[in-house]
Amino acid sequence: MTHVKYRRTAASLIPLALVSASLLTGCAYLPGGGDEQRTVTVWLMKDSASDAFLKRFTKSFEAKNPGLRLDIRIQEWTGIGEKVSAALGQAKGEPASEDAADGPAPDVIEVGNTQVPQYVDEGGLLDLSLESARDFGMEDWLPGLAEPGMFHSRQYGIPWYAANRVVIYNKDLFAKAGIKRPPRTRAEWLDVTRRMNTQGDQGIYLAGQDWYTLAGFIWDEGGDLATEDGGIWEGSLQSPAALRGMEFYRQLQALGRGPKDADEEHPPQSGEFAKGDVGQIVAVPGVAQAVEQQNPELKGKLGYFPIPGKTSAKPGSVFTGGSDLVVPENTDDRDGAVAVVKALAGEKWQKDLARTMNYVPNKTTLSDAVADEPGVAAMAAGAARGRATPVSPLWAKVEADNPIKAYMSKVLAGAAPAEEARAASRRITKELDASGP
Repeated sequence: MTHVKYRRTAASLIPLALVSASLLTGCAYLPGGGDEQRTVTVWLMKDSASDAFLKRFTKSFEAKNPGLRLDIRIQEWTGIGEKVSAALGQAKGEPASEDAADGPAPDVIEVGNTQVPQYVDEGGLLDLSLESARDFGMEDWLPGLAEPGMFHSRQYGIPWYAANRVVIYNKDLFAKAGIKRPPRTRAEWLDVTRRMNTQGDQGIYLAGQDWYTLAGFIWDEGGDLATEDGGIWEGSLQSPAALRGMEFYRQLQALGRGPKDADEEHPPQSGEFAKGDVGQIVAVPGVAQAVEQQNPELKGKLGYFPIPGKTSAKPGSVFTGGSDLVVPENTDDRDGAVAVVKALAGEKWQKDLARTMNYVPNKTTLSDAVADEPGVAAMAAGAARGRATPVSPLWAKVEADNPIKAYMSKVLAGAAPAEEARAASRRITKELDASGP
């Protein structure tokens, strides 16, 4: 996936409060501010935080930092890559773009966690390694946010919030099959799914091209989608570990009637689950609300558990989506920008954001903030085992015409896994070849 594509998916699956247009000007100035104040311009993405959260944050931040005022400008995900690249390339003091609504060049930018390597490779991001170790508590960060924010052992992206997939299940179908508790291992998961896959019911609805879910199984086995050696990236779906992950996916997918040649959005799996004859789906917790809207009879009948691991000692690995905060090198106010990042990524506002938006906080030590929300709590448990896509700055090229999806469909249709994996890996390697055309 390109990260832009992920964001569309995440935004459609996790119900987020809309940020009102009035915020674009309403939180930029604090009454009584004098000319001595410095303005920190912050670009945040639409729907990442609610109007109320940003107003609370702005009021508190400006009260604690009387020399600073915030100018928060909300951006659309569509076309944001080009916009950020342009802003990072501007000389100090120049406007970010020709669009007057963008105002001054940003001092802090929210970017998709998997986008950070691309921006670092293009140049223009501030190295925040010192602040990360000294002030930000990086030792507790979620790996799925922290790892893509690091490039060549330097930290550029500061984790802000995360979201990942869990298993959403139909409690009635669990009870009908005599299942008293959610499974905690892969073997148990196959067993309970098989028990529900009877009498017209589907044990699970799992589309054949849900490669995010496959990635977790591959990581659990010790494999990866691509590996790097001496700066050279190569696809690695043909490794024994990756093939074991694909085999588990094949077994699980067969315990339902999900299409082998489509992903989870074609048709939307929420609609399939809403029919009431599906035991489980793999999705972010917010999908449950879409399911209940389509079938109100399922309200109160849906449960959540982390994707099971190979043993009960820990959940399975999951793909982590979400956002990091970055600071452009060309900022006119390094100290002000770092202060904003420190506050947004700090404990107080992390807990507030997580509770407001049903996100996973950026640190494993803050998961108690969402303990009262079953779906988010399950998500947080999985997030501790979260990963991101390979940190090659060219990974977006892989997702543009994703060979992993085609590989999955062919294997599920009966093709030889090792042969198809090698073919898909060759395509991945070609896309990640920085010396190519």
